[in-house]
Amino acid sequence: MDLKEQLNCVITQSVQVSPIMKIIKVKPDGWKLPNFEAGQFVALGLTPDATRCSTATDEFEPPKSDKLIRRAYSIASSSNEDAIEFYITLVHSGQLTPRIFDLNIGDKIWMGKKAVGMFTLDQIPEDKNIILIATGTGVAPYMSMLRSNALKRTGKILVLHGAANSWDLGYSSELKLLANIFGDFYYHPTITEPSKEPSGWNGDTRFIGDIWESGLVDETIGLKPLPDNSDVFLCGNPKMVDGMKELLYVDGFKDHKKREPGQIHAEEF
Repeated sequence: MDLKEQLNCVITQSVQVSPIMKIIKVKPDGWKLPNFEAGQFVALGLTPDATRCSTATDEFEPPKSDKLIRRAYSIASSSNEDAIEFYITLVHSGQLTPRIFDLNIGDKIWMGKKAVGMFTLDQIPEDKNIILIATGTGVAPYMSMLRSNALKRTGKILVLHGAANSWDLGYSSELKLLANIFGDFYYHPTITEPSKEPSGWNGDTRFIGDIWESGLVDETIGLKPLPDNSDVFLCGNPKMVDGMKELLYVDGFKDHKKREPGQIHAEEF
């Protein structure tokens, strides 16, 4: 089969959030993605001859000419939509993201026919608190959770989201709205380069680990997160994930594994 004939989806929405962040919606062409759990991921792919965006640099490694370029991305949309949403960061020297950033509405793309992953809420008791920590596009799986059934839980939910600049805090407007509507949902953004903000920044500028150590999370949700009352999700920069794990281990949190359930759920990229 010709590689282009494998492209089984159509781009139905393409929103440039910032110079390096993009939200796209992908709709299967003549088929339907099977039911998935919010928080799971699926692969996207394009042909090697697809054009790259104008801001792309030389590829770190040229793609193979006889295979689709494929990468896994967390789903940001709810589990009951027919179009699947993704929040993607441009890697200027990468193989796939510069090609995705050059796509327009109506263009074709390949998507895997099954979502996978254990980064989900389905095994966590409804009354436990959930701390969702992310950097950059790591907030995507949390949006899927919140847009699906997470806000029906009886425990408290906090999203702690870090980025370099305010324009990289994707979904911030939606998250602020949810925090205003739902009494047990909280949203706390932080940026690390406030000097670059054109209109200034009055919010937090600390790294996520420093925020955790400050006790802000305890104050926000009204109690200290501990293994018996809270589960913590980590998604994004590996340095953030590793640093947070070390802090959580001190309080007795354990990594969640298929055969050894724990309270730390990590998704790294």
